[in-house]
Amino acid sequence: MSSSCAGCSEDIDLPFEFKMAFQPIVDVGAHRVWGYEALVRGANGESAFSVLSQVSDELRYRFDQAARVMAIETAGRLFERQDLRLSINFMPNAVYEPSACIRKSLAAAKRAQFPHQNLMFEFTENERMADAAHVQRIVEAYRELGFWTALDDFGAGYAGLGLLSRLQPDLIKIDMELLRDIHLSRSKQAIVSGIVGIARQLDITVLAEGVENESELTVLRAAGISLFQGYHFAKPALMALPDVPFLTSPVTLRAAG
Repeated sequence: MSSSCAGCSEDIDLPFEFKMAFQPIVDVGAHRVWGYEALVRGANGESAFSVLSQVSDELRYRFDQAARVMAIETAGRLFERQDLRLSINFMPNAVYEPSACIRKSLAAAKRAQFPHQNLMFEFTENERMADAAHVQRIVEAYRELGFWTALDDFGAGYAGLGLLSRLQPDLIKIDMELLRDIHLSRSKQAIVSGIVGIARQLDITVLAEGVENESELTVLRAAGISLFQGYHFAKPALMALPDVPFLTSPVTLRAAG
């Protein structure tokens, strides 16, 4: 592991406060919560945009590190099952040297007694990456350390299948715009079916995010997707784990049985 990186010695105080909200990722096939995504929020629950808009280039590394640590330490207090995964969004351009920059996250996991192999780091293709080769190095380094990696907003960004073939993450999250009202669109159904088929051949797990109703869920389950996230299951809860009524509703229980 490299001893240092260009930005890891930065010690800049953030001029704003933030907290974490947690939204469940539900394994519908297994009928249980698979994990949670940690989502940045303002100190009083303000939107992620209200926080991220304050992150300047000078603060990017410090914020990325602080957000990871808060997510891990909070999950360590809240999670009751040892197999739950924690998904954390990260900024590839805030990672100078992958092995060195991950040290604070590993230290936080050790303090919180959180199994580091249950950490999943999400990056998005929704913004053009400044250096795709750098992102590839991050993914490879994280894989060697035992982390999961996830490509968020798949189908909405710039690189699409080219980025998928280059990085081959452990999981892809299909963008919610592709899934919205999918039960009414044959073209969306065909595209999602193709994505699921490609992912299966590459041994990549597929997650459908932003699912809002039973009709969308039914079509996506038929397409072979088991992992879901969205308001149909639960909204994010600030510094807490929300209830998942879907898992205890009489209709769901009958379907599961």
